[in-house]
Amino acid sequence: MRGIVRFQRQSKVSDFDNLDHFEHAFSDTLLGGLPVLDVRLDEAGQIHHVLDGELPPVGAPVRGELDRQRRREHMALHTGQHLLSQALLRVAQAPTVSSRLGETACTIDVRRGALSDEEQQRIEALVNQVIDDDVPVRAYAPDPAELAELPLRRRPKVSGEVRVVQIGDFDFTPCGGTHCTRAGQVGLVRLTGVERHKGGLRIGFVAGPRARGVLFAESAALRELAGRFSCRPLDVPAAVDKLGRDGADAAGRLTRAYALLAGQLAERLLPTASPAGHVIAALPDAPVELLRAVATCLSRAPGVVALLAGSIPGGVDVVVSRGSEATFDCGRFLAQLASSCGGRGGGRPEHAEGRLPAGVDWAALATRARGAG
Repeated sequence: MRGIVRFQRQSKVSDFDNLDHFEHAFSDTLLGGLPVLDVRLDEAGQIHHVLDGELPPVGAPVRGELDRQRRREHMALHTGQHLLSQALLRVAQAPTVSSRLGETACTIDVRRGALSDEEQQRIEALVNQVIDDDVPVRAYAPDPAELAELPLRRRPKVSGEVRVVQIGDFDFTPCGGTHCTRAGQVGLVRLTGVERHKGGLRIGFVAGPRARGVLFAESAALRELAGRFSCRPLDVPAAVDKLGRDGADAAGRLTRAYALLAGQLAERLLPTASPAGHVIAALPDAPVELLRAVATCLSRAPGVVALLAGSIPGGVDVVVSRGSEATFDCGRFLAQLASSCGGRGGGRPEHAEGRLPAGVDWAALATRARGAG
């Protein structure tokens, strides 16, 4: 059950340079023992809290408690975002357009066409070097003269008193959100992805406790793969490469085997052609790759039309192909036949493929319908 409670706070929305920061600062609490699921701002400037549970009576006092685990996570994420935005600017000349600290994903949007792998590595290294140096994080309100002298990463979005968050000598940013008191408390910042977004880039990242969770999960997945490959975790990429090479070799051998088998099957089927040159055959359990290979062999005979099917779980694969001198319209034939029995298929006049419902009598169906070609 969810409910909404509204009350006055000393903090003002104007203290925050970003509504997302405002929501995080106010959603790290329990009100009357109930988790705050969301914080909303109405047009009149009233703050509304969405609570998970039955609301107390109107006018009843409500005790607010800090959700320390959630606040700790948000502090690390928010401080990590400041560090990452500054590193993006220094390494890649990519200014931050906007940022989002979500429950499952954190992103920074920047004005930049692309980031190379080498640039991403340098950005991560710079951020984590500042974290390792454990520089102090200071939040303060400088007077106008001092504010004018600060090397702010971006200009303030509010007027009047401006709260600045300073991370050592690395980053100075106007911000009203929650932050760590030292860079070392961030622990780690890790990029999770880079994608194109609205003419720029959207960069995913994790930091602090959330970064540990992501890395622990990835490590567990890597160890599981290592167990399956009977190798060490760091040898998994080489094992995957070997698996790919083995798969390619196996696919090549299978293709050659199909070609050999297709030639033999075509030799057996060619004498069964009708006076019009139609070869109708159902090949039990034949995959579509084999059907194509047989059809290719048969259609080397100029006047032959190959109408082949192979049963698979849940349906019947069909391949229809013609020789160079045949006038049979394979695509139209198969489209009409598939439509008549609830299947799907079609293609070009010289070649068509499709799938029909399981259990159809292909030989009877094709014999009755082939006149349509």
